[in-house]
Amino acid sequence: MSSVLLTSSAFIRVFLLALCAVSLLPDLAVAKHAGITRHYNFDIRMQNVTRLCQTKSIVTVNGQFPGPRIIAREGDRLLIKVVNHVQYNVTLHWHGIRQLRTGWADGPAYITQCPIQTGQSYVYNFTITGQRGTLFWHAHISWLRATLYGPIVILPKRHASYPFPQPFKEVPIIFGEWWKADTETIINQAMATGGAPNISDAFTINGLPGPSYNCSAKETFKLKVKPGKTYLLRLINAALNDELFFRIANHTVTVVEADAVYVKPFKTDIVLITPGQTTNVLLKAKSKTSGANFALSARPYATGPATFDNTTTIGILEYEKSASASNSNNKKLPLLKAKLPQFNDSTYAMKFNQKIRSLATAKFPAKVPKNVDRRFFFTVGLGILPCSQNQTCQGPNNTRPAAAVNNVSFVQPNIALLQAHFFNRSKGVYTTNFPANPPFKFNYIGTPPKNIMLDSGTKVMVLPFNTSVELVMQDTSILGAESHPLHLHGFNFFVLGQGVGNFDSKKDPAKFNLVDPAERNTVGVPSGGWVAIRFLADNPGVWFMHCHLEVHTSWGLKMAWVVNDGKGRKQKLLPPPADLPKC
Repeated sequence: MSSVLLTSSAFIRVFLLALCAVSLLPDLAVAKHAGITRHYNFDIRMQNVTRLCQTKSIVTVNGQFPGPRIIAREGDRLLIKVVNHVQYNVTLHWHGIRQLRTGWADGPAYITQCPIQTGQSYVYNFTITGQRGTLFWHAHISWLRATLYGPIVILPKRHASYPFPQPFKEVPIIFGEWWKADTETIINQAMATGGAPNISDAFTINGLPGPSYNCSAKETFKLKVKPGKTYLLRLINAALNDELFFRIANHTVTVVEADAVYVKPFKTDIVLITPGQTTNVLLKAKSKTSGANFALSARPYATGPATFDNTTTIGILEYEKSASASNSNNKKLPLLKAKLPQFNDSTYAMKFNQKIRSLATAKFPAKVPKNVDRRFFFTVGLGILPCSQNQTCQGPNNTRPAAAVNNVSFVQPNIALLQAHFFNRSKGVYTTNFPANPPFKFNYIGTPPKNIMLDSGTKVMVLPFNTSVELVMQDTSILGAESHPLHLHGFNFFVLGQGVGNFDSKKDPAKFNLVDPAERNTVGVPSGGWVAIRFLADNPGVWFMHCHLEVHTSWGLKMAWVVNDGKGRKQKLLPPPADLPKC
């Protein structure tokens, strides 16, 4: 009898274990595809760096310039401990990462966090959900991102492939901007005098200016390639104030991704890339070694009235020679130059941007919101503000140049907007009356109105969770028409259409692309034109939107969206981490 009992109890145990195993199967399946946790230590420290025959002390991560590369897979969690050893307040932004419900890790100073003060630390804790491709990280306070930046490479999940041929090698190419003088001094002086900040002295490729600058031939980026092989170049524009044209002499590239979203591949000689944008291109090396080296060149696309750094940074594409060829021929090879468009070729810029289209396949769909809950029309551009008290400014009648969205020049608060929102303490920090339309209509790209004085304030636009938004952004020519690369934190958006002139709300929407529009996090508002985007406000928090030309951000071309919590548990902003910096 007892043996029968034992057998039956053993059977029940086995049955229960089997039941547990079955119930665990979905979790095991998830675990197999779930990411891992990756730890990075970022020590913010000063480092002496020599460029253009001058040595200066710059702010770096771990003494590296450009900063260290972050590599992760889709689905991974990142814990990045940032320790501030410098005299400046610091924050870091993980540009283009969605930060679903983790706005505390987004990084813009006084928007989602107070800065990390000298001697303090903060752990940025976030998961990469549904994203793969090239992004980058950079400082998001004052002008520190001039030297504080580095690539983010998000690989597809294990056993997932690229929707294009597997490259032989992958190479990040990060464009930067270099000043001989201290950049914090430059912007602080400009803000104090009400003048325009001094332009940069050079552009850089992976931190190196290249042979077109005096005293810089040894500081040149070299890309060595094997004949016939295909290379994936991960292009990143981390320059402060300049959109860039990029070209490799005598080679075409195939664009396969923009802002970490796969695109319909297209061939081009020239890539246009604004600050804040990333573009992946395939470069197929020629099948035979050539008797020349080839310039990788980048120089500005500049449309505004202001002076700009009209120089060209050059790297060198070198073909690896066979052993016999290199033994017999050690002579210096000629460098073939790359011809770039005119600096203000806005027609080329528009045509290039129109080629970028989502894959829109079953595996990589373009989830364009089909219905629109809220429509907004924002003007973006420059104007003037009165000088601060006890200050003399260089503008007419003691005014200074400023920038605005819908005539509101954004005033940075003293405590972070996200904290004020989360703890319901917005009084005295921000107001929720950001205008949905310009305060008055005029011919935005024609003769400016008589009064070009801007309003200023810390105003936000509030959206209920899951609102589908259509936003038209219109350039103005008040102080001269200019292309403005607008970056939205916390979301990707779809670029439905763009055009030259004033947006026509009756005719232009009929031409919108709702099938395979580009999906991006940064888009150029065309010089003297408009761009229309859509996004779904499915990420609770406070999300910064600003021009990625740093001078315009400093002047106030920025605003914030507050997305309220939804009803579901996974539709709410997570509480702040214990180590969130205090103001």
